[in-house]
Amino acid sequence: MRAIGIILAGGNNNKMKELSNKRAISAMPIAGSYRSIDFSLSNMSNSHIQKVAVLTQYNALSLNEHLSSSKWWDFGRKQGGLYVFTPSITADNGFWYQGTADAIYQNISFLKNSHEPYVVIASGDGIYKLDYNKVLEYHIEKKADITVVYKEFPEGADVSRFGCIKMNEDSRITEFEEKPLVATSNTVSTGIYVIRRRLLIELIEKCESEDRYDIVNDILVRYKNIKRIYGYKLPTYWSNIATVESYFKTNMDFLKPSVRDYFFKQYPDVYSKVDDLPPAKYNPGSAVKNSLVSSGCIINGVVENSVLFKKAYIGNNCTIKNSIILNNVYIGDNTYIENCIVESHDTIRANTTHVGSNGEIKIVLERNERFNL
Repeated sequence: MRAIGIILAGGNNNKMKELSNKRAISAMPIAGSYRSIDFSLSNMSNSHIQKVAVLTQYNALSLNEHLSSSKWWDFGRKQGGLYVFTPSITADNGFWYQGTADAIYQNISFLKNSHEPYVVIASGDGIYKLDYNKVLEYHIEKKADITVVYKEFPEGADVSRFGCIKMNEDSRITEFEEKPLVATSNTVSTGIYVIRRRLLIELIEKCESEDRYDIVNDILVRYKNIKRIYGYKLPTYWSNIATVESYFKTNMDFLKPSVRDYFFKQYPDVYSKVDDLPPAKYNPGSAVKNSLVSSGCIINGVVENSVLFKKAYIGNNCTIKNSIILNNVYIGDNTYIENCIVESHDTIRANTTHVGSNGEIKIVLERNERFNL
C-alpha cells in the first residue's frame, strides 16, 4: 500500500477512572486475549502498510512491553517495520506531547524520511476491522485533501464525547464540532484519517508555528471550508473504549455470536502477542454459561455472561455474573461478583461480595498479596 501508518496511543483521560492508573488506554485488555491497540495494528498489517509508527506517552510501560516484538503483527521486516516513539528531551524541546498534532510534529522526521505519498492516521482505542486500501481509493477518487472515516449512530444515542460531523450530498464535510454539549448530528468521526504526506507535514508545521497542538480542532475544524475534507462511511462494527461504560459494553459485545464471528472467524484476522499458557481448566462443580474464558484460567464456581482474561482463578462456590475479570486475578471461595470490572493482579478475599448497583459498573481494586503489590 502506498501509505505509512501513524497510531496515536499516548492520550489520557479520567473517564477510565482507576483502570488507566497503571496502563495506557490503548493497552486495555479486550475480548479475553487482545489489547485495544491490536485492532489498529492488525488493520495496518492486513492493509499491507509496511511502516507504522506508534506514538505513546501516558503510562506507556505496559503498552511498550506489549509492542516489544513486532513479529506478532508481521512487522518484523528489513524494509519498514514498527516504530514506537515516546517523548524525548532534546536541546530544542523539553515538552511532553501537548496534543495529537504536537505528537506528530515532535516525530516529524518519521514523515520526512518516508517516501510513501499518503499517511493513514488511526487511534489506539478503537475496536473495529477496516481495509485502509478502500479508504485510500475513495480518497483518491474524491480528490480529497483529507478523508475522515465516520460512523452513524442510532437516533438518540449519546455522542457528546465524539466529534460530530455533517456532510453535503457529495459526502464533503461542511460542519465539524468536537465533543458538543448538544449534538445536532448522530454521525461521528472515528479518529481515522487519510491525508497526503506532504500536506500533513505542511499543516503540522503550520500548527506548530502558531502554537496549535490538536489535529481535530486546529486542522479538521479550522480548515473544513478551505480544504477538501470528505467522509468515508464505516458500515461495520466500531467501538471506542475511552470510558468505563463503553469499555464494559465493548467487552460484553463479544458475548454476542455475531460480533465474535465477525472478529474471530471472518477474514482478515486480528493478531496479538501470544502467551504460552495451558487451556482453561473446568473443575468438578464449575458451571459456565455465555462467557469468554481465556487460556490459563481455572474455574471451580459459576460464571455467567462474563469475560475472563488470562490466568484468572475462580474459587469454590463463587458466582461471577455480568462482569469482566482482568488478567491474573485470584478470587477466593464463596465470593459473589456482579456488574463489576475486577482489575488485573487482584486478590479477592474469600466470603466477600462486590455488586455494581443502580446501573453503575463497579471497579474492584484489591491488594495483591501473592505479589506483595
